[in-house]
Amino acid sequence: MTETFDLNGLKLLVSKEHRFGTDAMELASFTKVKSGQVVCDLCTGCGIVPFLLISGKAKPRPSKIYAADINDDAIELLRESVRVNELDEIIFPVHEDLKHITQIQGETIDIVTMNPPYYKADDGFKRETGGTARHELLCTLDDAVKAASKLLRFGGRLYMCHIPERLADVICALRTHGLEPKSIKFSANRKDEARLVLVDAKKGGKPGLKVNWECDIL
Repeated sequence: MTETFDLNGLKLLVSKEHRFGTDAMELASFTKVKSGQVVCDLCTGCGIVPFLLISGKAKPRPSKIYAADINDDAIELLRESVRVNELDEIIFPVHEDLKHITQIQGETIDIVTMNPPYYKADDGFKRETGGTARHELLCTLDDAVKAASKLLRFGGRLYMCHIPERLADVICALRTHGLEPKSIKFSANRKDEARLVLVDAKKGGKPGLKVNWECDIL
């Protein structure tokens, strides 16, 4: 069973298994896109990030967004959203395991966005929901960052979100695959504890990092 969310005039289909949270919305807001750039969203799920990147009229829009996911149900849901909104010339669903992605239709990718699984497969804290979307059952953090690096042109940017407790893992994976973290933004709903970290990394970039903090309740 599907539901429809209205995003500034666009209709995004979601299901019980493929929904979105505030982390994806914050990632889309954090991502800086210039007009005409080519974007690839990895672990796209229902496609919320691509839809947010093109919704509204006041911001630059990419020329193309490739939206990749390993789950066939998620991709079919996204294809229907693309069809309903007549977006087949800007959003291109890609049904593929990111571990096998090295290039997409010969495109030069300027920006990769990514909301990968947060928790390790052997995480002792059992979560009732989330499955492969939240746990590293089908891909690891390193797999996801490696795929992003392969897709990006030199000087391209990766925008991703993760959980603060794994920030050290995120930075290590980025540098291992030639991506230099340029800015980090912590997002919190409590004064003393961040719940989400957003990272902007540049392929082939020089060291130099800016850190920001955003809290809903001070």
